[in-house]
Amino acid sequence: MRAAPRAASVSSRKPAPAAAVAGAGATVRVIPPAPAFPRGARLLKPAQFKHVFAEGRRVAGRSFQLHVLPGSECARLGLAVSRRVDGRAVVRNRIKRTARELFRQLRDGLPAADYVLVARREAAQLPAASLRAELQTLLQRAATLKPAGTGGTMPAAASAGAPPISPSI
Repeated sequence: MRAAPRAASVSSRKPAPAAAVAGAGATVRVIPPAPAFPRGARLLKPAQFKHVFAEGRRVAGRSFQLHVLPGSECARLGLAVSRRVDGRAVVRNRIKRTARELFRQLRDGLPAADYVLVARREAAQLPAASLRAELQTLLQRAATLKPAGTGGTMPAAASAGAPPISPSI
């Protein structure tokens, strides 16, 4: 015995014309999509993250830690929001969405560098407006970082054949 054919699902129906939905004579306003966050603006591979952690400079805030490594061809973002921040994926994804959107908006004004944002537990309790404010502060501080020096305040070491410099006291 054959089963009766199933009715078409709601999702497979064609949408009604915009004029029919909005009413006759109504104007339909089309909102253009926001510019995408291109794949080239993201850090995706673990090796890229490790390189930034090992070689980059760090800017810390109350809820985030931002690692910055200059020298990229454009500003790129990597996100690290672990289960330690919050066990719920909804909360972790909210933090990531907020960070991505703010970075996308500020990206053109940032220096070309790789940025890795590491969330702390405190980020899970903050409302979206506070998250954005702290992230914007961190990104502004990172943009004003001085380039990494050659390593300290002491003069460069003498060459191998020269005698050591003696202090004059």
